[in-house]
Amino acid sequence: MTFEKYSDTLLRYSDLGFGLDLSRMDLVDDFTEKMAPKIAKAFADLAKLEAGGIANPDEGRMVGHYWLRNPDLAPNDKIRKQITGPIAAIKEFASMIPTGEIAPPSGGVFKNILIIGIGGSALGPQLINDALGQIDEIQPYFFDNTDPDGMDRDLAAIGRDLDKTLAVVISKSGGTPETRNGMLEAKHAYEEAGLDFAKHAIAVTGEDSKLDHFAREAGFITTFPMEDWVGGRTSILSTVGLVPMALQDIDFEEMLAGAKEMDEKTRSTDVKNNAAMRLALAWHHEGGGRGERDMVVLPYKDSLVLFSKYLQQLIMESLGKAEDLDGRTVNQGLAVYGNKGSTDQHAYVQQLRDGLHNFFATFIEVRKGRDGDSITVEGENTSADYLQGFLRGTRSALYENGRHSALISIEKVTPRTLGHLIALFERTVTFYASLVNINAYHQPGVEAGKAAATEFLDMLNKVRGHLTADHKSAVDVATAISCDPEDVFHALVHLAANGEATHTRGENPLDDRFFL
Repeated sequence: MTFEKYSDTLLRYSDLGFGLDLSRMDLVDDFTEKMAPKIAKAFADLAKLEAGGIANPDEGRMVGHYWLRNPDLAPNDKIRKQITGPIAAIKEFASMIPTGEIAPPSGGVFKNILIIGIGGSALGPQLINDALGQIDEIQPYFFDNTDPDGMDRDLAAIGRDLDKTLAVVISKSGGTPETRNGMLEAKHAYEEAGLDFAKHAIAVTGEDSKLDHFAREAGFITTFPMEDWVGGRTSILSTVGLVPMALQDIDFEEMLAGAKEMDEKTRSTDVKNNAAMRLALAWHHEGGGRGERDMVVLPYKDSLVLFSKYLQQLIMESLGKAEDLDGRTVNQGLAVYGNKGSTDQHAYVQQLRDGLHNFFATFIEVRKGRDGDSITVEGENTSADYLQGFLRGTRSALYENGRHSALISIEKVTPRTLGHLIALFERTVTFYASLVNINAYHQPGVEAGKAAATEFLDMLNKVRGHLTADHKSAVDVATAISCDPEDVFHALVHLAANGEATHTRGENPLDDRFFL
């Protein structure tokens, strides 16, 4: 590695305080030239998407998350109003929370928000809260799973302030089981505390959805719309993220502006100056266009600890596909994992350097250590100096052993720079999907999992109906209801663990017996 190679490879957007260093990805000199036809198609595909073309052919939908930060790009006035109208409504609603114009029935002001969602409807707000949340503002809690113990822990943390807690239920369809379950659990908790859930609740949902109907019939405080041209994993800058941000007094307009700036930079068809295309090409080169290496995301900043988890959903749900756009079986994907530096140097960096070479790394550098002065911790060095040293040292140690990495630099974590990062990876995913000819905007695997879960729940209810005082084996019950004995066994164990049956164990599962 030479300084000349670094200087020649580095892409800087000086006006954004942003840098992308691919010098240690070792792209071969003629790779971009060989990829030229696919690159041209990817640029054309993104231009078509932004113009309102059908970018999700399986569902016949437009894909419009890029319009959220630039409504002028929207293909018609109706969609432009669907973007600008809610922004004004969100700002007005949020302004009435601290003043008590919108208040809990018991009086005072709302002190907490309970965000109920799943996937992007929870992970986006969680990332924003962790990266930008202000401890002196309204406190957020999350129901982001259908785990009753997890919900009980959050309710216990809220404690006696439940009457001062605003529930924000987020679901496009209103039929997502995890979110529905979370809402019903929350509703029960409010009612057990003698509170009217509806008087403490708002919804973010699609117009005319199940949740929309429920919210209006129950008398929720208000609802905000969620459009079908925004997918969950790209919804962070829609009402899904803007409502929680506004309630926490986080400047969402700055984040929208940052995303717009990165969109504009990466709309350029000059590959050398397009960070998203260059990153997509690096992914393609490193993984042979097949995702043959995982991506380890290492942000060297505590406030970005959830960023790797956020990227995991964005990238893996978008790129993990069995078939390409021509219907051929391709089993595409790019596995993503990570936590943060320098913590990971005491966790799995040992394997990254010396173990199985099945990955490349993406380091994220935040140049400013902290606001205010720092003490020295050893000699003239500060804690921030050590963080920088560990970042540079780890990256060099990996490269010395043939492990490649990209490095993204920002000045500090702000709403604007987080907007830059979110937009960069959204556009990288769009470009990469085109390069490998897949649909980034559907999720048939997720739907298959939901269907299988529904089948199990149907079978579980049949099992319930066949439990009696008689001691029965899983085979006995399975024969009676014409189901797979192993599935029935797991259902019976679940019922016993939750107090609906008694379980006596034999030498092996075939000998186990279950009864009421």
